[in-house]
Amino acid sequence: MHSAAWHARIACGDEVGAGFLVTGRRVLTCAHVVRWSDRAAVTVSFPHARELGELPASVVAHGGWAGEVTDPGDVAVLELDRDVPLAPAGFASPDAAYTEPYPKLVAYGFPEGYDEGTLAEYQAVSAQLIAGEWLELVAWNGHGQPLVAGFSGAAAALPDGRVAGMITAASGSPDVRKGRMLPLDVLARYWPELGELVPTPGHRDDARRRLYALLRRAAAGTGPVCDPNRLYVDAVGAFGPALPAGGFPSLWAAAAYVQWEVPDPEAVSRFADRLHELLDGTPALRPPAAPVPSGAEAPPAWSPVVVEIDHSGAGPDQVTVEVSAYRDGRRRPVGARRLPRTAVRSYVQQRIDEAVAHLAPDADELVTFVLPREWLNEAVAHWECGADDSTPLGCAYPLVVTDRARHHSGRLRHQLRKKWQRLDSGRTVEVHRVECGTRERPPSLRKRLWDGDAGLAGYAAPPTVARQHFEVGLTVPVPVLLWPRSGSPCPGHEDEPCPGTVFLDQLTTAIADVPPAELPRHILSLRMTADAADEPDLHWARDLQLLWDDPRCFPETTASLHSPVA
Repeated sequence: MHSAAWHARIACGDEVGAGFLVTGRRVLTCAHVVRWSDRAAVTVSFPHARELGELPASVVAHGGWAGEVTDPGDVAVLELDRDVPLAPAGFASPDAAYTEPYPKLVAYGFPEGYDEGTLAEYQAVSAQLIAGEWLELVAWNGHGQPLVAGFSGAAAALPDGRVAGMITAASGSPDVRKGRMLPLDVLARYWPELGELVPTPGHRDDARRRLYALLRRAAAGTGPVCDPNRLYVDAVGAFGPALPAGGFPSLWAAAAYVQWEVPDPEAVSRFADRLHELLDGTPALRPPAAPVPSGAEAPPAWSPVVVEIDHSGAGPDQVTVEVSAYRDGRRRPVGARRLPRTAVRSYVQQRIDEAVAHLAPDADELVTFVLPREWLNEAVAHWECGADDSTPLGCAYPLVVTDRARHHSGRLRHQLRKKWQRLDSGRTVEVHRVECGTRERPPSLRKRLWDGDAGLAGYAAPPTVARQHFEVGLTVPVPVLLWPRSGSPCPGHEDEPCPGTVFLDQLTTAIADVPPAELPRHILSLRMTADAADEPDLHWARDLQLLWDDPRCFPETTASLHSPVA
């Protein structure tokens, strides 16, 4: 201990505490030691390097401590005005303080009358955290220096000098030789950068250092914005721990959780690999993927977030809503609830962001509403993203609808798979027009769509106007249907253009040469153009509805997450 020059004395106003150097110019201490830093200067000195004098410091990170002894987050990171020529503290593994037999922990503090410092010897009572935050300490023996004011922020060090935690509180009574410390994993919860310095069993040191170098690059803000929740889900894999409720506020927090809470030894490397790919735009080195066997389906380009709505059986106004995400060929449920129809929109708004977090970081999300037939004309593309974000969902994501009965039909799924194999050849797809006020009999339309091997049908009017013709399109394996959600009836005069015909003409021109697989993204662009127009309501694509159905994006159909009458 006599050579550990990294021990620090912290002064802020009338408050004196301890701390320890963790990098060339950063010192860790308790937030309550520097609670008056907004009105009093913070100075740091090193008893083993008195020649450095008192160094000015500023608080650069704070654990969120609210002011009471039992409030969590009693952590502050200080930055000195310059680097100091001292070796920083070294760290033990996270569980070193409570590995049997419990070791002695030595704290270097500065109680009243000991400006040069004094030592106290303690040990952990148990591995059990108090309120998920502190390890409780008791004196190593029945006498010696108690933990009193002046020890707050001191390193709890093993006899070999490695740090195992930080002292935060004493018992409050000199007759009771107890105290509390924050273990390393809890410290890293409040200052994630600490994770780079702490060896973590199960994770390689080189992988840990590489991860934190990438995190610093991402924090510099010169690359793309990376979603911490999607990176986490990608790192832990399909069978790893679920995304914590509420997700992560930052990449640092997500990385720290992977380091401290995920037992998979490769999770840190996977997190770093995916972050590297996003920052550099090039894939990290990994084993080559197995070739797709001849005749097998190529994996779909889209990663769907599915909102499935169905009648609940509990009344005409009650529906069940299930939100899920597809990743790695598996459906991941996010939430399911029975709701009155008026509450569906707000529930979906809350759940879509959560579902998107389950997708791979570089996945192309596709929001898919699987709807009862009478809901297919619902203005889901116009629903706002949330209470605090008025962006229409159809301008935030590629968004499509599909018919629930069709989505669960084995016959149509099989036929649609075969149709998509032909569409993937890249040939031009004709728009099979269903004109406004058509006199074509529904059986004739069915034959036309079959004989024409239709991949796309465009309707001049909403389903409510030409219901029988629209249902033909749903029961024939046509992968793509497009129509205007609203529209004026045909005026019936030769000198006035039919709105439905104008719509189909505009549609045919707008999607010419667009591969069917790219239509969701192309329609997103059209919706954004319409929304940005000077008179959005007059733009022909304002109420464009897209039914787009590729069963390969949904590897399996599953039963409802809840009984519809539960």
